[in-house]
Formats: sequence, C-alpha cells, structure tokens
Amino acid sequence: MFDNLAKSFAEYLKQERNFSDHTINSYLLDLKDLINFCKTCGINYPNSFTRHDARKFLSQIEEKGLSMRTIARKVSCFRSFFSFLVKKHLSNSNPWKAVSLPKISKRLPEFLYPEEVDLLLENFDVRDPISSRDKAILETLYASGMRVSELVKLNLSDVDFDEGEILVTGKGSKERIVLIGSKANLALKDYIKFGRPKLIKNSSSRALFVNKMGGRLTSRSVERIIQNRLKKCSIQKKITPHSLRHSFATHLLERGADLRIVQELLGHSSLSTTQIYTHLTKERLKSVYDNSHPRST
Repeated sequence: MFDNLAKSFAEYLKQERNFSDHTINSYLLDLKDLINFCKTCGINYPNSFTRHDARKFLSQIEEKGLSMRTIARKVSCFRSFFSFLVKKHLSNSNPWKAVSLPKISKRLPEFLYPEEVDLLLENFDVRDPISSRDKAILETLYASGMRVSELVKLNLSDVDFDEGEILVTGKGSKERIVLIGSKANLALKDYIKFGRPKLIKNSSSRALFVNKMGGRLTSRSVERIIQNRLKKCSIQKKITPHSLRHSFATHLLERGADLRIVQELLGHSSLSTTQIYTHLTKERLKSVYDNSHPRST
C-alpha cells in the first residue's frame, strides 16, 4: 500500500506542486523513515497515526543530531503528505499540522555583483551554436529572475520578442509574465537564428533550450554550463542558477524597485519570501559604506 501511496504522492508533487526531482526523492526517503518508525511502534499507518506519534517521531529524529534545516524539511514533507491523503479522502486529519517547524536562521543567498555579472556574460561566440545557447541561457536567467526549473520548461512559443516578455509556468502550474531587457532579447534572437537550428537539426522539438542531440535541456545541464563558465571567468564563488535569480532580485532592490514588484517578477506567493532580499541589500549597503566612508570606523 505504501508504495502505491508514495507513487501517487510523487506524481502529485511533480504535476501539481511543480517540485524538482531532487526534492521529491528527498521526500520519498523521509517517508520511508516514517514508515519504518510506524512498523517498529506497531502503528497502523496512516489511519491510526496521531499527533502524539508525530511528536514522538520528531523527538527521535532530533536525537540523531540532524540539522534544523533537515528536520524542517522532514516535517514539511509529512505535512504535505498527510494533506495529500486528506485531499484524496485517504485520511481524516493531518496530525502534523499541530507540529511546529523548527526555526531556521535565514542565510543570505549567494549573489554576483554587477561587475561580476558583466564578466560572466562577456566574450561569447554567437556564431557557435553551444556558445550562443549558453549566452542566451545566462542572459535570460539574470534578466528575468526565473527559476532554472522554469527555464528548461520554456517552449519557443513562450517568448514574445516584440514585447520583451516570456510566459513562465511556475510552482503549482501558475503562469506569470517575466520581462527581459534588450541584451537578453538580442541573445535569444542570436541563439534562435544561429544556434538552435543547428542543434535541433531535423527535430520538431518545441523546447526553447536544447542539448547537442536536439532534446530539451535539463536543470542539471544548466548547472554544468554555469560551472564551466565560472571557470573560464575565474570567478571564485559558489554560483548556481539560483544565484542569478538572487542577483536579479538584489540588483533591482538596490536600485529602488518596489518589493511587491520584485515579488511578482519572482513569482513568490508570499511577500515574506521576498523580504530576505531586503536583508541582503542592507548587508551590501553596509559593506559599501564601511569600505568607502572615511569615518565609518
């Protein structure tokens, strides 16, 4: 029974919640831990699982010395799973709703300074199909602030070059419009003109970004593209595709953009999620002040 429930839950996370494969696999491993706990304690899972059982299990995993972030992920997984069961009428209640998530100190996300972004985006050969594709990818990520999972799902028809807009499908299959500037627009046009036709060959692929074989590019491939580019630019930072999203938000706010506008562009459902960037920009401003003002110390 558990295998069928886990499979249905995984499909739900993928199709309706738009979770990444990495997150889904982590959730499934968390559920196996919970199942083993129930077997050990003789609990008829999930029907007889109570709030007391949830707290007991939480106490056990806390004793293992796991990080607060890992414990929070597990609790979030179990909440989502029982919400799924309730939604499918497979359980009457969600015992994990009464369990508080551990408080996690928010880490300031890694980001690039504007001059580092310029360095990252310089010296591409737009006549080379791979080079033109990679430049278009990096320009698009930084110009739009979209997630890498959203980028790899883009189809050619999602781009409106005249308006400088891209239709993005985000978490929960929610659609939103993101904006791209003239540089990203030009990089995309060059890629579609010089790069994409050579990559897709005779394929009828709808995907905007494709690999050497003409198939849709994956999130992992985009991560490798960025790592290879960092080496060429000699940028000594741990930068991921998400770092370009952080850079996008940070640079907008530093230049006076309204927080709610940035929230819309990022596709955050809650303003509190976007507010982490206000802390980041304060740190940046403080750093600039400390390094520049003659009487800062």
